Amino acid sequence: MSAKFIVIEGLEGAGKSSVISVVREFIRQLGQQCICTREPGGTPMAEAIRECVKGDWQESIAEETELMLMYAARRQLLVNVIQPALSKGTWVIGDRHDMSSLAYQGGGRGIRYDKIAPLRDLCLQVFQPDLTLYLDVDPEEGLKRARGRGELDRIERSGLAFFERTRARYLELANHDTSVFVIDAMQPMAEVHRKVKETLQVQVA
Repeated sequence: MSAKFIVIEGLEGAGKSSVISVVREFIRQLGQQCICTREPGGTPMAEAIRECVKGDWQESIAEETELMLMYAARRQLLVNVIQPALSKGTWVIGDRHDMSSLAYQGGGRGIRYDKIAPLRDLCLQVFQPDLTLYLDVDPEEGLKRARGRGELDRIERSGLAFFERTRARYLELANHDTSVFVIDAMQPMAEVHRKVKETLQVQVA
């Protein structure tokens, strides 16, 4: 069985961490090794970029700056971690990947796709996930859950309208990509996990 790159996507409060644990255990039960990554982050440089993206600064952060930082971190992670792992037969579970930028910076921030496309091509070339699980949650509920975890970061404080636009773009993208599966994250967590396992069983087992 060839190694696969499985990505978990969703708004804040969607339950990505819990689902990642389920996916990791599923892969291990297949007898496969796996690693988990997060975006932005996952390498020393990418983690430093993460701090730039999520931190507070005494200046306005241009939307294009945020976008370029995301792709810089993604490129570092792809070249230094994801691709080497896959080439060695190790599965990779991604806490976010390129779909996040299309949804957050494209949908939420409103950056046109013709501005994003050159960065995507430069960063990813022909690389793409084997499977993406998008955990769909109502933005208001998601933010409520996120606040329950503690103080929100700069992006998490972008406002309800931002996350509504982001969710709309996520759903639009999922509707046009057969490798993306939408999981209703408003359900009880046990049902979310059941659906995740069911999807994995059909798509990768």
